[in-house]
Amino acid sequence: MQTKTQLILACFVLAMVAYTAGCGSSSDAVEVDFSKTVVVEQPGKQPSENPAFRVAVGAMISPKETFVYYRQLLNYIGSNLGRDVRLIQRKTYGEINELLGKGQIDLAFICSGPYVDGKDKYGFELLATPEIQKSHFYQSYLIVSKASQFQRLEDLRGQVFAFTDPDSNTGKLVPTYWLSRMGEHPETFFNKTIYTYSHDNSILAVAKALVDGAAVDGLIWEYYQQKNPIFTAKTRIIRKSEPYGIPPIVASRFLTADLKNRIRRVLFSMHRDPRGQKILNELMIDRFTPTRDEWYDSIRNMELKIASSEN
Repeated sequence: MQTKTQLILACFVLAMVAYTAGCGSSSDAVEVDFSKTVVVEQPGKQPSENPAFRVAVGAMISPKETFVYYRQLLNYIGSNLGRDVRLIQRKTYGEINELLGKGQIDLAFICSGPYVDGKDKYGFELLATPEIQKSHFYQSYLIVSKASQFQRLEDLRGQVFAFTDPDSNTGKLVPTYWLSRMGEHPETFFNKTIYTYSHDNSILAVAKALVDGAAVDGLIWEYYQQKNPIFTAKTRIIRKSEPYGIPPIVASRFLTADLKNRIRRVLFSMHRDPRGQKILNELMIDRFTPTRDEWYDSIRNMELKIASSEN
């Protein structure tokens, strides 16, 4: 019992350290390490005959918030599959993709950019897409402090800017694409850039004037604006991108076809179950639906245009 208690305390300390980690710098591109690797076991469960079902949530929101918001959803999936669930988190989208490719993760909620870049390389398969406000698409928001005078992307020349993750669609690719259309590059347009490794951290950085601007997932900004606007209320949206396919749920290529189909059935019927509907409401998701690869073609087109502008 003492060993178990010590383990729980150690995990708690690790999570708190991850949440309160500070900033570091080594060059003009500064990585702000707000999060460490966190592995969270589902508490209170006895070992089952089936191995734990390993699920990853990309760092769209910080580790502390991810556990709070996704725990009920993952428990729901696990209970309907008759499997224990192990939540796995990593600092970057790239790390999640690599674990999927090695079969060390069974299921993952990933960003649209890493899906496009990793689908062929790592062989994972689309399972489902959230439908939010009756749409399968989302946008990147360019945000600045509400107290600032910035009105356009051009006004941020020579300022400090926050990206979320090097592989993020809304948090890196989109603003880089905007700059490429202007004949600019982040390294020369901004005075300094940082990586926050989650969209809520980027919102916080702008709200607290740690940076002058950031590009964030519009769905996450809207979520906090409705649920807890303490920081979004201190920011202002000065630009929205075109719509892109919403971040999907993908499965490892090592997962059996039968299990993939069972997961789909659980997700697609979730909104018809009172317990499932309650969880979806808390996440501001209407339902999960089948997804189509062509929804992500606009991201592929952006990448091609950026590449052509650099040649």
